[in-house]
Amino acid sequence: MTKEDLTRRLTAAERNTSDPNLRPRDASTLLILDRSGGGVPKVLMGRRHERHRFMPGMFVFPGGRVDPGDSRVPVRGTFHPEVERKLRHEMKGPKTAARARAFAVAAVRETYEEAGVFVAGQAEEPWAGKDDFAAFSERGLIPDLTPMRLIARAITPPRRPRRFDTRFFAVFADAIADQLKEGTGPSGELQDVHWLPLDKAKSLELPTITLTIIDELQARLRDDPDLAPAVPVPFYHWRGKGFVREEI
Repeated sequence: MTKEDLTRRLTAAERNTSDPNLRPRDASTLLILDRSGGGVPKVLMGRRHERHRFMPGMFVFPGGRVDPGDSRVPVRGTFHPEVERKLRHEMKGPKTAARARAFAVAAVRETYEEAGVFVAGQAEEPWAGKDDFAAFSERGLIPDLTPMRLIARAITPPRRPRRFDTRFFAVFADAIADQLKEGTGPSGELQDVHWLPLDKAKSLELPTITLTIIDELQARLRDDPDLAPAVPVPFYHWRGKGFVREEI
């Protein structure tokens, strides 16, 4: 995958530059990979509700913006040092450990909200989670940083209606501690939540960056099936008239 590939793939709507130039908001998303079948890994995705103004009907990974409270949620374990270094690379604002943790916590929270899946470990002692994290603490669960791997970062180009500075995490399905029996999350943002082979996922209606991340992931898994933390990851951002693809 090259920066030219991503720029060329942009749809007409994604090329629109008529909006005011907004500052990108921190966001994160989580790719949960299931290797249990022994063949092509499957990834958990869902279709955004048609009523949404932003990307209605498209298939996406669970994720969303980082909330201020995410930096204050207790966690279990620590990032691998290489994962934390990559998270802090050109971090806008304070380059603190709490800020780096907040990206992973947000990805875990959004995965529960949208897909009803708890990516967590057993809490060593009781704790009182607030809001969505109450569902974690009630089950004796707590977000776990240890299995988190950063696989990409991308910043939405200027003058789009919404802009995000998104970190893409991945974990393997053995990091799932529990899930809601409904098969979806309490927010109702995602419908048709499914485990999809990566090739099949690419045939769905996807945002361009989502398709690009799947391509990047497939290329990496061929040589690095365990997602070693030290492997460089792509960082897409806009410069001039197209994307720049750096490696972190």
